[in-house]
Amino acid sequence: MKKPFLITLLLLSINTFAQRPQRPQNQEQEPIKITGKVLDKDDGLPLEYATLVLHSVKNPEKVTGGITNIDGVFEVEAAPGEYNVSIEYISYKTYKLPKQQLNKSIDLGTIKLALDVAQLEGVEVVGEKTTVEVRLDKKIYNIGKDLTTSGATISDALNNVPSVNVDVEGGISLRGNENVRILINGKPSALAGFGSTDALQELPADAIEKVEVITSPSARYDAEGTAGILNIVLKREKTLGFNGSVNVNIGYPSRSGISVNANLRTDNFNIFNTLGYRYSNSPGHAFYNNTYIDVDGNQVYDQINEERDYTRSGKGLNNNFGVEYFINKKSSITGSFFLRFQDGDDLTENYSNYFKDGLLSRQSFREEIELEDEENYQFSLNYMNNIDDDGQKLTADLQYSNGDEVETSTIDDNNTFPNSSLNTLESVYQNEIEDEYLIQADYVLPLGDAQFEAGYRGTFEREITDYKLDSLNRNTGLFVTNEDLTNKFEYHENVNALYTQYGNKFGKFSFLAGLRLENTQLKGEVTSEYDTSSIEEALGQDVDLNFDKNYLGLFPTLNFIFEIGEMENISLGYNRRINRPRGRFINPFPSRSSRANIFQGNPDLDPAYSNSFDLGYLKRWDKLTLTSSVYYKRETNSFEYIQQATGQITTDSVRIIRSIPINLSSNERIGAEAGILYNPKKWLRINSSVNFFQFSSDGEFDGVDYGTDNTSWFARFGSKVSLPKKIEWQTNAFYMGPRQNAQTKTDGMLSINLAFSKDIMNDKGTVSFNVSDLLNSRKRQSYTVSDDFISESEFQYRPRSITLSFRYRINQAKERERKGRGDDNGGGDDEMEG
Repeated sequence: MKKPFLITLLLLSINTFAQRPQRPQNQEQEPIKITGKVLDKDDGLPLEYATLVLHSVKNPEKVTGGITNIDGVFEVEAAPGEYNVSIEYISYKTYKLPKQQLNKSIDLGTIKLALDVAQLEGVEVVGEKTTVEVRLDKKIYNIGKDLTTSGATISDALNNVPSVNVDVEGGISLRGNENVRILINGKPSALAGFGSTDALQELPADAIEKVEVITSPSARYDAEGTAGILNIVLKREKTLGFNGSVNVNIGYPSRSGISVNANLRTDNFNIFNTLGYRYSNSPGHAFYNNTYIDVDGNQVYDQINEERDYTRSGKGLNNNFGVEYFINKKSSITGSFFLRFQDGDDLTENYSNYFKDGLLSRQSFREEIELEDEENYQFSLNYMNNIDDDGQKLTADLQYSNGDEVETSTIDDNNTFPNSSLNTLESVYQNEIEDEYLIQADYVLPLGDAQFEAGYRGTFEREITDYKLDSLNRNTGLFVTNEDLTNKFEYHENVNALYTQYGNKFGKFSFLAGLRLENTQLKGEVTSEYDTSSIEEALGQDVDLNFDKNYLGLFPTLNFIFEIGEMENISLGYNRRINRPRGRFINPFPSRSSRANIFQGNPDLDPAYSNSFDLGYLKRWDKLTLTSSVYYKRETNSFEYIQQATGQITTDSVRIIRSIPINLSSNERIGAEAGILYNPKKWLRINSSVNFFQFSSDGEFDGVDYGTDNTSWFARFGSKVSLPKKIEWQTNAFYMGPRQNAQTKTDGMLSINLAFSKDIMNDKGTVSFNVSDLLNSRKRQSYTVSDDFISESEFQYRPRSITLSFRYRINQAKERERKGRGDDNGGGDDEMEG
């Protein structure tokens, strides 16, 4: 295989630009010099870090050589003799000169390497060679080279990945389904926010190497996430010497940040670090108009409309540091530490108008000031042993993650018309503590063209939510604890899993079959000192607030690829998966977005299960690549949010409405997606994709039928134009079609991002300018109908923004960034492929 040779040669290198191996022991024999130049066959650009291998014919254990510099030039000294000469570069076909008698210095001239189509599994040549790779069970997108993500966050970057959508609040969905599992380097991580996506809205996109979209996961991956898996692989350099980059950005509305990526690789160590700081002061806006239906004759207000203005100020520091120690040529151990601090200062101003019989009856102003202090850290230890050159491999992982978030809020609600008076003054305290332990071991055994794998993963999570609400008693002037809402809830999720899988290739036909056994324990305990009977009554069910549930399940996976030709294949995948409720979904105690709107978890929720089929087709031409698929998913016990009246009213006579997650009987989804990558000219690259899906669900809650049928779609378009003077121009457009569930219709939404960049300082620096949401149209507009009320709303999380960024590269060539290094850090790229 190419990779062992490359690693051996890198370890022999003295520096990243020229190599001089030790002189032969026979000092009387003068060394000879071998020179040459290596270029990309398609565009004629030099290939930096291509490898010249000199393999002695007489002494097979003797290997020497070197790597090319920034101009693709190599110059290597070696003892005279007979050699098998080869020139290698990851993802390119190897150039070979067998049994060469080299007795004097020689210039091998210019050697042009072509992409190895079979190895790449569908890498499209679109100026940036690794834009997309198609594997047996996933697609890999290298989004770190996207101009529109310069100075952006990981959430922003994910929104440019086909099949993925990030909504206005940062919620992530895959093919329109929000039940997606987020992994970092192949594992659950504090970087992903323990299932929340908040952390991804703070971490810089510069840290990403690639994103794996896994719609038909093999048995190696945990079965969580009925929509599939998004695996975010972070950068880690594999080249000898020191290299890195500094990224600085500033934007409007007020935002700024700096991130530093650094890597030092020696013969024995690989030290890597990403350090980032971000500040933002972002406005937002929302509008709600609620019309209430008089059912029981207790109508107080028939209409309330609200205008909300948000000012979210925050600053965050994150650092990811690690050291890989090479025990020998085949094994290494890696330790890494991640730390994230986030401070927030949010202001929400709510202007409300109350109508009765169509006339304005009252006006109020509500101000909420929320202070947030959040800490996340994670320790990871990884052992890897490439047991032999045939691919036999053993890996083991230990990981501990912790998150601690404290939120304190002051809520001041006052009447402003027809008179000025205090409605309520409240103080809210909430502390969420999360711990997660991970133990994992994987073994890979090649069997000729076949491959066998087996492994274990255990994840043990604990989440504690401590919530306290105090309200001012206007009669006494003292704050009194609200016993109905104050609580402490502890939730455990423990998962033990064993898996095995086997893959083989017969001519043009490849398959990968696996089976995963998972045992899930969900345990909840209320430790509130107050009476909880009102909570049980509000849930309207025979629900045990203290529960201990256990589930045992088998999760088979099966993936096929048939290679019609070198440039065309058909794939078929099947998998069974699970969606476990998170702690917030389970916590029975209400939390409030306003005094009249609460969210309440449902401790009676059970996991959802899905069975999915995916039929894909890939076709490549010289300048065009087409990827397409048709998929079907049936999910039982699927989750659905519903809104319903609680029958309670506030002290100022406003009906209280709650949102609660429930289990539906089933949810079926069928869809089709297609994407093209087109490179008609060297200066023009185009990519586009569209996803169309239809879903139906059935089920009821509290005697109300929440079944629905709906059709929706989303599409994206991107273009990249190379202008004179080393200027790049990129445009990305995304449209989410209208959609509907049992209660709510949501209008379509268009978003356009624009970016320009220019290389300066001899290509060591790049200046970028981008505009996010050019038309200021990224707004969610919804219409909800229930038996008790009708609600119209509009929400904009962040308005149009502009960002100016500068990136400086240290010992990193622009061409090497474009080619990619084929790093499989944590991404599972060595999985059985067709």
